[in-house]
Amino acid sequence: MSASGGTKAIVAALAANLSIAVAKFVAFLFSGSSSMLAESVHSLADSGNQGLLLLGGKRARREATPQHPFGYGRERYIYAFLVSIVLFSLGGMFALYEGYEKIKAPHPVEHWYWPVGVLVFAIVAEVFSFRTAIKESNQVRGTLSWKEFVRRSKAPELPVVLLEDLGALVGLVLALGGVGLALATGDGLWDGIGTLCIGVLLILIALVLAVETKSLLLGEAAGPDDIRAIEAALVDGTTVTRVIHMRTLHLGPEELLVAAKIAVPRNSTAGRIATAIDAAEARVRTACPIARVIYLEPDVHRDDRTEGDPTPAH
Repeated sequence: MSASGGTKAIVAALAANLSIAVAKFVAFLFSGSSSMLAESVHSLADSGNQGLLLLGGKRARREATPQHPFGYGRERYIYAFLVSIVLFSLGGMFALYEGYEKIKAPHPVEHWYWPVGVLVFAIVAEVFSFRTAIKESNQVRGTLSWKEFVRRSKAPELPVVLLEDLGALVGLVLALGGVGLALATGDGLWDGIGTLCIGVLLILIALVLAVETKSLLLGEAAGPDDIRAIEAALVDGTTVTRVIHMRTLHLGPEELLVAAKIAVPRNSTAGRIATAIDAAEARVRTACPIARVIYLEPDVHRDDRTEGDPTPAH
């Protein structure tokens, strides 16, 4: 994922959510709708989440230090994980509490035109934000389905914004439904039910984000396409005859560590091996530019050993 694409989607979502949060809170003050209060807190939480993503992206660009020799690329994963926690606690749990309180002591929605007008405005703004996130995601997801993109993407920003915007749109529809039913029936109970549904939705999205970012924090290997490209680049058939085994690890969305044991001809000299390793590293960086850290261990494959060779076979 391009950093500029992710930043553009985050800024669009931040601008939309800040304006929506203010409008929803004003509507709550005039109408007393719990759905509007839950939605205003939801939008405020989303705004904070976008701020966390921007902060994580900035901190991840710091130079490597002796204490952190592989850099700070994973900070983007840490801040994305914090987003799931904020969405769960501040958004989902608050909405459940507010919905419960409204159901326990329902009261009619006042000045209906405030919540309805604000919800329509919020839907339009969220559609703009969601459209931007979809447009930026389409530039990098290739042939992946949306589900595969969310699950396989090594850059957390676009999947997070996509899920947040999707949750916001569904939440707005739920809030509009709750307010509409409360107005149609004169029973504020429906407003509380809509608020509960918003809370459940936010918690489900937060759990999905937590699971996916947890996997990134633990460390994921390169994607299948990158692995095939790296393996093909390592072998030139002359100085490197095969890849005995290889491990990859994402140090960040655009930083990949590659460690491989490669087979070289058994009669290679130290100088030829060093030259072969340098050439192999150059080929890998050309084939997979995000391969920033490469460690290659030369060895002789068992098929190339002569009988009586004391070196242990692999």
